[in-house]
Amino acid sequence: MPDHPWRFFRAGGFQQVRLETGDDIAALDGLDQKLWVALACPVSGLEMDRRTLEVIDADGDGRIRPPEVIEATRWARRMLRDPSGLLAGSAQVRLDAIDDSHGEGRALLGAMRRSLALLGRPGADAISVEDVVAMREAFDAGPLNGDGIVPPESADDPDVRAVIADAVACRGGNTDRSGRAGASREDVAALYEAAAGYAALWDRAEADPSVLPLGDGTSAAHAAWRAVAPKVDDFFTRCRLAEFDPRAAGILNGAEAEYAAMAQGELRPGAPAIAAFPIAHVRAGARLPLSEGINPAWADRVEALARDCVRPILGERKELDASDWRDLSARLAPYAAWAAEADASPVASLGRERARALRDGPWRDAVLALIDADLALAPEAQAMASVERLVRLHRDLFRLLKNFVSFQDFYGRREKAIFQAGTLFIDRRACELCIEVVDPARHAALASHARTWLAYCDLTRKATGEKKQIVAAVTAGGAEDLVVGRNGVFYDREGRDWDAVLVRIVDNPTSIGAAFWAPYRKVGQMISQQIEKFAAARASDVEAGASKRVADASTRVEGKEAPKSESFDIARFAGIFAAIGLALGAIGGAISAMLVAFTSLAFWQMPLALAGIVLAISGPSMLLAALKLRGRNLGPLLDANGWALNARAMVNIPFGGSLTQLAALPPGARVDLDDPYAPPGSGRRLVVLASLLAGALALAWYTGSLERLFGLLAPG
Repeated sequence: MPDHPWRFFRAGGFQQVRLETGDDIAALDGLDQKLWVALACPVSGLEMDRRTLEVIDADGDGRIRPPEVIEATRWARRMLRDPSGLLAGSAQVRLDAIDDSHGEGRALLGAMRRSLALLGRPGADAISVEDVVAMREAFDAGPLNGDGIVPPESADDPDVRAVIADAVACRGGNTDRSGRAGASREDVAALYEAAAGYAALWDRAEADPSVLPLGDGTSAAHAAWRAVAPKVDDFFTRCRLAEFDPRAAGILNGAEAEYAAMAQGELRPGAPAIAAFPIAHVRAGARLPLSEGINPAWADRVEALARDCVRPILGERKELDASDWRDLSARLAPYAAWAAEADASPVASLGRERARALRDGPWRDAVLALIDADLALAPEAQAMASVERLVRLHRDLFRLLKNFVSFQDFYGRREKAIFQAGTLFIDRRACELCIEVVDPARHAALASHARTWLAYCDLTRKATGEKKQIVAAVTAGGAEDLVVGRNGVFYDREGRDWDAVLVRIVDNPTSIGAAFWAPYRKVGQMISQQIEKFAAARASDVEAGASKRVADASTRVEGKEAPKSESFDIARFAGIFAAIGLALGAIGGAISAMLVAFTSLAFWQMPLALAGIVLAISGPSMLLAALKLRGRNLGPLLDANGWALNARAMVNIPFGGSLTQLAALPPGARVDLDDPYAPPGSGRRLVVLASLLAGALALAWYTGSLERLFGLLAPG
């Protein structure tokens, strides 16, 4: 519908389409995607039924894009007589709302009626999301559910059940609709093919004496030979090297330093350090003993070699020479090659007898018949899926459009957006712009681009053990008391409360008012810090001086020396008093100069001068804050969670103020200002203030400033 009369509204610094009618939804595929707010969003981490999002996510990649939204919209409007029915977001779909003028609609209507019959309500005129969820769960949990995958428990015959279990074990199996592991036709075919091949391998081995020289005992003989083969090859190689050069024999048996180092600890026969030595004593022309003189770490394996391999093949031997070992290895080589091929079979774990039973047994047709029976239910499963798709879209599609095509919910403030996770209460404020953090590392990289004061909080629910993290935007009030470690309470969209701990801050202005007071607060903090440092230094000096005087006094008493009185140095104190006088004079002169300059102004100029002073102090801070507040952008916070925003979703000053509510007394509340626990000293503060005011007036009179001020105020 290219000629559809779209309506737009401006919010967040850009124009957004207003979705208000069924015709708007019907014409969505004609809206230029450059005008959409989002081009992708994840199916997880949103305050919306995840199953609905998975239904819309046609390719199953965990992300929703415009083509999938358009296809869902087209299908829903094709199934419904009136697409305006989507606006209500009802969880129920009436049967008379289905457009049965085409085959797909008639098939869907029939599926809805069959579903209601299965639910025991054949005469009902509507079906809900709860109905289809209950029906799907019951259908999926049944022995056959139309997906072509049969778990072992779906078979009544124990032999058929065993075949399915073998297919799952050997092939890994597949997962059916209910989440159970089962076998498909491909799995069963692969099982029987592998079983036939494995059985044929055993047929070939049993027909060839060179492969199984000891019959069933060949496997044990080969295992015993393989357990020591590398070490025995190493032994005979060392002996040949000692025969080549007798000087090498001592070194090839192991250095004395190695034995000395090993002797310092507790020795065990199987210790790696012992196993590293040769299997037996190396010398020129040596033979491998099979009973005595064996490295303790290899004694058990050599005993198994003699029992299971040497004696059955070569006869009784007490030792082996190099030719015996070569002969033994050659006799087992055909079996070794055959075993490598057999072990690679996917059904090797089933064994020879089970492979032959599968090849020759009568169960294959029964398993395939069970799979065919399951596949016969595929149309019914598809019909149920269509019913579920429609009722979910009927309830949730319009809401998704208001949070994807436009941010109508977010900027309209009637409902929370699907990316708003809940409300954080902390430091006498409620922050509504809270977003679940899916990828903390990506958030850390993008958070500064939001130009917003952000509080990252770890959430826990001790009752259930649940944990997650959110980021809350603080968009009103001062944030000087929000520090890492502060605790709060978070309420999710279901109303559940979580313990919240502030773990990370991204500092930015929160309001113009907070920026106005920021310079004065910083000066106050600086003065307070300097006073604290000065007081701490003076206290340290006093303590050090007192300690020194006590130590000096003790020394004099122990030495029976009378303490000497210090003479009063009048010249030094005169210098101190003179310096204090000069400082007070300079301060008084500065104050006098300011008063003279102020009283020399015209009466109407005095407020302007005061305003100019305030503006000079607070103006730069307020200007910088205004620029940053105007640049607050929601985009980086959503992009960090996998969204792809198509516009800069700005959070300006008025809108930001609505996202963070500060504590305020309810209307009609009465306040008793008489605080019984008010700190004492209020009277003294008034006396000090009055004294300072009197001093200022006296100084103004002394300098003539007071007379000039009254001259300005006098009439005429």
